[in-house]
Amino acid sequence: MRFGLIGYGLWGQHHANAIIKAPGAELAAIAVGDDASEAAAKEAFPGIAVYRGYQEVLARADIDAVDVVVPNHLHAEVGVAALEAGKDMLLEKPMALSVEECDRLIEAARRNDRVLTIGHEFRLSTQWGRVKTLVEEGAIGEPMYALVSLFRHPYRPGSGGWRFDGDKVGSWTLEEPVHFFDSLMWYFEDHGDPVSVLAAGSAKDRQQTGPHNMYDNFTALVRWPGQLYAMVTQSLAGFEHHQVMELVGSEGAIRTWWSGTMDRTRHPTFELKVLKGGEEKCETLELPPSGELFELEEELVKVVEAFRNRRPIVSGEEARKRIIICLEAERSLAEGREVQLAF
Repeated sequence: MRFGLIGYGLWGQHHANAIIKAPGAELAAIAVGDDASEAAAKEAFPGIAVYRGYQEVLARADIDAVDVVVPNHLHAEVGVAALEAGKDMLLEKPMALSVEECDRLIEAARRNDRVLTIGHEFRLSTQWGRVKTLVEEGAIGEPMYALVSLFRHPYRPGSGGWRFDGDKVGSWTLEEPVHFFDSLMWYFEDHGDPVSVLAAGSAKDRQQTGPHNMYDNFTALVRWPGQLYAMVTQSLAGFEHHQVMELVGSEGAIRTWWSGTMDRTRHPTFELKVLKGGEEKCETLELPPSGELFELEEELVKVVEAFRNRRPIVSGEEARKRIIICLEAERSLAEGREVQLAF
């Protein structure tokens, strides 16, 4: 399966390496956006065509699929064009910056009979994915409470500083907490969609928040029908990269954490413990290597399978719900009240 990679920033470079490692995948073309990324792509892959713009990649009939790794504000534009060009597509999260853009992507995939899958790679994690398995197996009984907490260094600015430009990033809620909302909604999908969100935030520089909710510190309380609720919290004013997840059920509990000097490390420390119903002591589970670089490599393996089987890993319809909860969390922040969710 011949892939075109659209976007060759730092994360795009990791995508390129994941494509060439994936069985059955071939990196056939790269689209770049500036001189630096063009030079880097040509140096890393001297035998692969590098284009200054995505249209040339989409025009090639020999390319079966595209992997789109561009700044958030370009997801809908590039994504719709790729689907209209007849390419199956892996689109990085967040799916888009608005529900309307999500709908355009979903409709373009339907109209052109293409597979659209969204890059929520936490689902492919040996660690965060194992939590889903434990929940499904009933290891903790009925889920009642969950916490996802991330304490990390500030975001990298991205090419041209796009992560610090509200019009381009959309919001910092869409940039990373969207992963955590996806994980929780995936874990608890048997309990239906969440029904409300209440968010709070703070920022060192109040001028950076504005209409784009670019808060250094963010917390959201999410409720499901019944007793189930979850907390999502992130601080971008910390150091290194430290994530904790805790789940409590009617019969047991899970606690897992991941720590690295940086988020994109191959040498983190991590642990997953579970107290199963009926047991007196918690168990520490053995895990293969965990981290977003490993998850990305597994994602590309699964994407090749998904395109062949014509079934997305994370559908546009699922990812659209994650955009809705992020946007409603931002509305909660702006209005200072709990917001009811409608999907």
